[in-house]
Amino acid sequence: MADGPQIRFEHFLEQFPELELPFTFSEEAVRTISRETPPISPRVIEQFIIPIEPGKTDELTEFIACLRLPEADKYAGVVYWRADLAQYHYTIATFDLETQELIQRIVIAGTSYDGQELTQTHAILTEALMIYQVSGQSTGKDYDYSAATSTARRFQITESGKIIEL
Repeated sequence: MADGPQIRFEHFLEQFPELELPFTFSEEAVRTISRETPPISPRVIEQFIIPIEPGKTDELTEFIACLRLPEADKYAGVVYWRADLAQYHYTIATFDLETQELIQRIVIAGTSYDGQELTQTHAILTEALMIYQVSGQSTGKDYDYSAATSTARRFQITESGKIIEL
């Protein structure tokens, strides 16, 4: 991490807008959010996001603050968008309010291409903090959604900030 003063956790959270739920995470949503939300500073990304992200980042990696979860007693939660070459995804991360440590992070939506198969995942976050997720794959030539080849999952954000699959 670069030298300099540490950024307050509260400042990190303030980078994320409080949006009304339910919210749908799609390709169009990030375009709207990025027009209305200031970019996350490189120092905030370096101090709070990079340490919880698996894999490497480079000069082409981009992060956008999408939303802050409603206020909770024991945790704070945020959703951010990460774009890399041939993939982008929305990640939800929850942090313990006392220790400011990561409780959990999961990718909830996005698109990736591995050279052979295109995977698209869409998600909805409800007022009850339920996450409904649908994923589908194709060969990448023409994406044609097929319910028969898609998968659906449900998650719940608990009072402690854990994200459990139902």
